[in-house]
Amino acid sequence: MSAISPAPASPAPPSSAKDATLRRAIAASAMGNATEWFDYGIYAYGVTYISAALFPGDTDEAVLFALATFAISFLIRPLGGLFWGPLGDRLGRKSVLALTILLMSAATLCVGLIPGHATIGFWAPTLLILLRMVQGFSTGGEYGGAATFMAEYAPDDRRGYYGSFLEFGTLAGFSLGASLMLGFSLLLGEQAMHDWGWRVPFLVAAPMGLIGMYLRSKMEDTPVFRAAASLHDSGQASPGLSVLMRRHWQPMLVVGGLVVALNVVNYTLLSYMPTYLQRRIGLSPDEALIVPIIGMVLMMVFLPFAGRLSDKVGRRPMWRVSLIGLLIGAAPLYMLMATGLAGAIIGFVLLGLLYVPQLATISATFPALFPTHVRFAGFAVAYNVSTSIFGGTAPVIGSGLIGLTGNELMPAYYMMLACAVGLVALRFMPETAGQSLYDDPFSKEKRA
Repeated sequence: MSAISPAPASPAPPSSAKDATLRRAIAASAMGNATEWFDYGIYAYGVTYISAALFPGDTDEAVLFALATFAISFLIRPLGGLFWGPLGDRLGRKSVLALTILLMSAATLCVGLIPGHATIGFWAPTLLILLRMVQGFSTGGEYGGAATFMAEYAPDDRRGYYGSFLEFGTLAGFSLGASLMLGFSLLLGEQAMHDWGWRVPFLVAAPMGLIGMYLRSKMEDTPVFRAAASLHDSGQASPGLSVLMRRHWQPMLVVGGLVVALNVVNYTLLSYMPTYLQRRIGLSPDEALIVPIIGMVLMMVFLPFAGRLSDKVGRRPMWRVSLIGLLIGAAPLYMLMATGLAGAIIGFVLLGLLYVPQLATISATFPALFPTHVRFAGFAVAYNVSTSIFGGTAPVIGSGLIGLTGNELMPAYYMMLACAVGLVALRFMPETAGQSLYDDPFSKEKRA
């Protein structure tokens, strides 16, 4: 039997939030996501320059070290989720999100200030690793909190549509980072980029973080959280992490399984693709940056439509179509990308469009699987544990599998395996489209 108390009748539900307040809430949530993915974009698309500047060894070794450092930040994310998640359920979503966006942007800014390996030797990669760990720790609370904040403000019947703008922020931040790296590369040339040009995009993170903190500081906490807080004040204690693991293991396993598919596809497609196209397919550095930028712009166009469609047909059908489509299409589309620039553009765009039904519905799907008093913590812990194991490691695993087998399609096969795991998890996910966030969908199933 669930320990969730009935929702109070008096507080207004999220659907009563005025349009202006709702728009500010979506902007405040999306700005943090954009800042997070701006960092990933400039790191992933500038990995050749970063590796040459901060790591010793030949080009291949340095790039592999830089990709491994990218993965290290993900290993710390579960600790961030364990820290920020319960804090957000006790103190509120708004307070935690103001801190996480500042930490993220500060860590990104400082990467651009690290002296090169030729200047400080061993300390250059060491400082990079430490800053990536800070970034990972703060990100451990950012995405779960931002998605929870958005979901608890959005109307129940339009949560998919409004939630899609959080992922619009993901691609916008990533595209901005990629575009800055490409723009500076075209403007400055190869030598200047290696000397100092790669650092400039990292400095942009500071104003992005300040803007995000300002937007969040002007918002009230969510209506759903305020309603839950009034219950706690009347005598209901906020449960700890042990209660989360003991009573809410079902949604945590479902989210973890879906995130395997979600983030292997995500980080293979967005973070690793420039390196793959350049080093494995033979595109020039500029071509390898242009291909994903074109794909991401088209994905951004379709995200709101996919989010709106999920409000009508449900989240489960959207995920099923995406997972099956990628399971069938990943290998053929990777073969298409290997034919040249035109094939790479078409293949990437089709992979991206197959991924959109997942991406558009993350922030509407996952928060709704948890009851309010453990929503931030449950989402943050489940999401970040799975992401740290399968998401951030996807680029280095893809590259390592190619080196081990000599087969250029190994990233596609890894993506297909992840989608199969996602389909298994999807079987156990209840449909939450249109459902109130005051409900616990897994508790309903047990009572039935």
